[in-house]
Amino acid sequence: MTRTGSPGGAAAIEAVRGDLTRARVDAIVNAANSSLLGGGGVDGAVHRAAGPELLEHCRELRARYPGGFPVGEAAAIPGARLPATWVIQTVGPNWHRGERQDRLLAACFSNSLTEAVRVGARSVAFPAISAGVYGWDPVRVAKVAARAVRASDQLGRLDRVVFVLIDEPMRALFAAALA
Repeated sequence: MTRTGSPGGAAAIEAVRGDLTRARVDAIVNAANSSLLGGGGVDGAVHRAAGPELLEHCRELRARYPGGFPVGEAAAIPGARLPATWVIQTVGPNWHRGERQDRLLAACFSNSLTEAVRVGARSVAFPAISAGVYGWDPVRVAKVAARAVRASDQLGRLDRVVFVLIDEPMRALFAAALA
């Protein structure tokens, strides 16, 4: 585990290997697709673990975005059957579609933290947004994520930010970016 803090009571930031859907935090961040209706990877795992109630909340949110949920935005919905109270939906940039600006990826992390604080969360867990089928280099994702979280003006309102990664190599990349 890598833990880093900042002066002034800012959140501890850590990288762990584990299952995001089992994270004992107030809010998990889901790497959703723009339809918000479930998919593969992290999104599919979150939907399976949360049960059909999550899909209903996603449909309600989706109704407000007929063109699809925008890349980099974030919105909290109830966590349904998950240990987390909230699921924060965010859509990462897709490298294969030419969405290659670091600012788009950074927005996923910073806007998710803002949304977490808005709903009263004190702890937040993130996956490696866009590092899977969306084609971003995992090293770059880790660096952008670490910078975005550290730069967030929400850290003083949180106790813990944890990157929950699927395997040890990915955890090591995030630990290095946080070091």
